[in-house]
Amino acid sequence: MLPPETAHTLTLSSLQKVYQWKLSPWLFGKPVSVPRTVMGLHFPNPVGLAAGLDKNADYIDCLASLGFGFIEVGTVTPQPQGGHPKPRLFRLPQAEALINRMGFNNLGVDHLVNQVKKRHFPGILGINIGKNASTPPELTVSDYLISFFKVYPYADYVTLNISSPNTEKLRQWQQGQYLTNLLSALKQAQEQLHEQYRRYVPIAVKIAPDLTEEEIAVMVDKLLEYQLDGVIATNTTLSRISVQHLRHGQEAGGLSGAPLFPASTQIIKRLHELLQGRLPIIASGGIMSVQDAQKKLAAGASLVQLYSGLIYRGPFLVREIARSLSS
Repeated sequence: MLPPETAHTLTLSSLQKVYQWKLSPWLFGKPVSVPRTVMGLHFPNPVGLAAGLDKNADYIDCLASLGFGFIEVGTVTPQPQGGHPKPRLFRLPQAEALINRMGFNNLGVDHLVNQVKKRHFPGILGINIGKNASTPPELTVSDYLISFFKVYPYADYVTLNISSPNTEKLRQWQQGQYLTNLLSALKQAQEQLHEQYRRYVPIAVKIAPDLTEEEIAVMVDKLLEYQLDGVIATNTTLSRISVQHLRHGQEAGGLSGAPLFPASTQIIKRLHELLQGRLPIIASGGIMSVQDAQKKLAAGASLVQLYSGLIYRGPFLVREIARSLSS
């Protein structure tokens, strides 16, 4: 009954209260143990929270109480930014879908790091980084490096978000010389920080579901050439084929939820064929049920992430999926 963004904020603040009052175990039960080792990291179970729900890392512990094996926070940018004007988040309930054009609204990387330092969650924490909308194209790599250096000591892995459709020209960084320049700089920084902290933090790249066959092949070549540690497939889509007739179906932004499942899963299959096990795939996009998660894993993914499924199916979906993978 509430506007989506209002409901989002209210739900998270309520969940925080439940966690603080130590009621989470009574409501949600114990986390399901289904250990997986991916990217050299030991995941308590393969069900994770996708980036975007907790942009500022304000709710890590209470979200973890839902039973996630890993949490990904962000997308965070070097400087705080308000994002696009409201309304910018739209429900399409008939399709179990969402459209958002949030625009990387966040409080900046320094705030996120301070919040991450307070976490008690013993599972895996990923931090998703992006660029400020006001940053000129020639300084894009610098934006990623600023955040990477700041989050490295506190992250279990770092995700490069170069596929959001809501930051102008961001998706061009999935291609050609743009991609080469970004990956080269980040791998050099990773080597430097690995030596400095005596701790290796994997880098994953989150890609779009709208890439062509040729673009996927180029992406795979670059990920392998620069020895990236993982790929997240996928971000939201610009396609409106299945929802254009619905209320809000023509809103600008990225479409997520059930309609994203086929395209995202096809990307996973193609990645799996090209990578041949040389790089793990994390599946994100349209997982609304146990069966959806199993299909993602069958397509070649090692881990799965939820967001829209959590909105439409509720918090018990996390344990349902984890429990199905333990048998």
